Amino acid sequence: MSQIEIAQIIEQIKQEITVDSNGQGKASIRATARLADINDAGLLRSLKTAADISYSKLVEKLIRKGFESADILGWSQSGIPDVAVAAILHYYGFEAGKRCSQQARLACEAFESIGVRAWMQDIMGWKKPTTANESALTQIQLLAAIAQQMAEQEQRLLQHEQRQNEIFSRLKDVEIEQDRFNTPSGHKYSIVGFANLQGLEISAKEASAKGKKASALCRKQNIEIERIHDPRFGRVGLYPESILIEVFSSGQN
Repeated sequence: MSQIEIAQIIEQIKQEITVDSNGQGKASIRATARLADINDAGLLRSLKTAADISYSKLVEKLIRKGFESADILGWSQSGIPDVAVAAILHYYGFEAGKRCSQQARLACEAFESIGVRAWMQDIMGWKKPTTANESALTQIQLLAAIAQQMAEQEQRLLQHEQRQNEIFSRLKDVEIEQDRFNTPSGHKYSIVGFANLQGLEISAKEASAKGKKASALCRKQNIEIERIHDPRFGRVGLYPESILIEVFSSGQN
């Protein structure tokens, strides 16, 4: 979920937003639920507890904000006031426990920058009468500037992640080259280990024969043979990859 996706959702619910002549906005139950990423039937049930003795936590929050129970019950028909939309988004963004959603938090971030009322006024094209001396940005310009700022911030984050990935890739290349320099003859394996790496089956007799050949080649090239403990064969030698390639490619046991 990103601010770009929030903008897409806003466009989808635009027809369910109204602004009156005084600039006060309202959103439908469905539009508010869509913004908060919750089920609209669930939101409606929560609001209807305003008629009960025991309120939902959301209704308690709205009443503390100054809304009357009777008004809350009427929102299913008249729409939810802009200030209440902001309170609902904050509730589902930060106060609803397991029902909190990332989308509600992102919507809060977007709307708190400009105010839900101003946002509703803007998308519905409502403009406050201005005088000739007023030169402030129009609401649509302000919203566009905020949207652009959020998009640029998101783009910078993506570029930062891309640069990090490039750095990690370069470090990996350096590690590979350093490893190649430190082991010019290749990594070391036992006879059986190298055979398994190549997907080959090898008997104990064949392994012994190839081990003798690998040991001879190592002595000839003044390569020290490392010894490790093997639970099946006791102590076995570790031979450079280049030696093992020569032994196995020769086809001799």
